[in-house]
Amino acid sequence: MSMAASLPNVGGYSSAASSLYPKRGMTNILDRPLNKTRGTEVSANAFAFMFSEMLQYTQKRVNGIQDLERKLNELGYRVGIRALDLLIWRDKNSKRETRVLGMLYFIHTTVWKTMFGKQADSLEKSTENEDEYMISDNDPIVSRFISVPKDVSQLNCGAFMAGIVEAIMDGCQFPSRVTAHTVPIDGYPLRTTILIKLDKEVIEREEHFK
Repeated sequence: MSMAASLPNVGGYSSAASSLYPKRGMTNILDRPLNKTRGTEVSANAFAFMFSEMLQYTQKRVNGIQDLERKLNELGYRVGIRALDLLIWRDKNSKRETRVLGMLYFIHTTVWKTMFGKQADSLEKSTENEDEYMISDNDPIVSRFISVPKDVSQLNCGAFMAGIVEAIMDGCQFPSRVTAHTVPIDGYPLRTTILIKLDKEVIEREEHFK
């Protein structure tokens, strides 16, 4: 199987070339201080290309879809750890979240905007299990530009996003098991739901706050 990226031509994004080779008098993004790069966007072209290359590199070293999703989750986890460090560095005056809903709202808004350019489309609590929450993205960028062969059509690239969320939950002392599931609805065939299953210790701690 072979993954491929369909590089987007999206208005409002800078080209990959202009990001790598800034005009005279402009500072290269890699030379800017971390606390002064808030709001700086990576081009959609660059992200699609890099994610596709990562997929192709990984799929040559795994056996089957489940193994590939596990590796994507691990890669996302590594990104999530670094993303959390960056967010904390940029906003040193932010308070540490101690409640589950506050933590999930932080991921639903701040983390999603930082990583994917917009906030997630919904945040819901399971009606069946007390320890489960769901964050949904109607059009996840990790799936938008990736062409998946029919023989691996069940592959969910959202496993990468799930790894990011799990790393941030763990890093903020809300240990959880996070997985990605494709839940298409009318108009959004790629809609992905990130299922967050909290560890027992988190639920017990939450009870003490009530």
